[in-house]
Amino acid sequence: MIHAVPPDSAALESVVRLLTERRTVVLSGAGCSTESGIPDYRGPEGSLRKRSPVQYGDFVRSEAARRRYWARSTVGWRRVASARPNPAHVGIARLERAGIVPGVITQNVDGLHQAGGSRQVVELHGSLSRVACLACGDRTSRTEMQSRLEAANPAWLGDVRGRGETEGRPAGTTAEPAPDGDVELGDVAYDAFEVPVCLRCGGVLKPDVVFFGENVPKERVQDSWAMLDGADALLVVGSSLTVYSGRRFVYGAVERGLPIAVVNLGPTRADEHAVTKVEGRLGEVIPQLAAALDA
Repeated sequence: MIHAVPPDSAALESVVRLLTERRTVVLSGAGCSTESGIPDYRGPEGSLRKRSPVQYGDFVRSEAARRRYWARSTVGWRRVASARPNPAHVGIARLERAGIVPGVITQNVDGLHQAGGSRQVVELHGSLSRVACLACGDRTSRTEMQSRLEAANPAWLGDVRGRGETEGRPAGTTAEPAPDGDVELGDVAYDAFEVPVCLRCGGVLKPDVVFFGENVPKERVQDSWAMLDGADALLVVGSSLTVYSGRRFVYGAVERGLPIAVVNLGPTRADEHAVTKVEGRLGEVIPQLAAALDA
């Protein structure tokens, strides 16, 4: 049963019609988490034009790059860790429970889909909640890594937090974090920052996420294709799809003859393939969509 949609919501009504009685895989991006306080890179409020994200090659080859990343991530982690699901995450989970959405392919690394109630989630780019050793593959929690980082660098963190207070910002929040956990600190020296090594083998530790320039693990891509193979439609939410790792599934949906719907603020690389699109904040649109579909 389709509930009545207000007259000024023709675009939303078209998405409801498209998704009715179709198993719809959700492909989500950073725009799904902006209302939880995690900024995106390329959306209307994205930060890519201000600074570049961490590059995989730089992180692997350069000790200075790793020190810089972990120092900035240490300052920004508390805000990322404290982020909570917003109505968009909760609405998508409602659609899953109702049997409309068999699963989510997310480009996000914040874990908010699972926190919002989704159970079938492929984290295409990994998760900030884990840390991996590049030498032995051992994985530990980011919470444990944070404790080690703070214990190794009390003086450095004190200086940075003191500077933030001097400039009129709360301690430890000198700038907002990026989706990869990095944070802009301005003219700060990183030479004295100590980065812990793997407790098992002494190797280099890296957040268990796919940095720019790094390949998505094959098993995640395969899991995503399997999810799409069982679907009748694709719903793109909160992603400009500038990066091919996510955009490939739009092309895959086209090849499979699956209709595509888009909910996003601003243009996306899926717009030319979409049957319908809603321009709006996901925290408003997704709950309306779930309610209209009796989810």
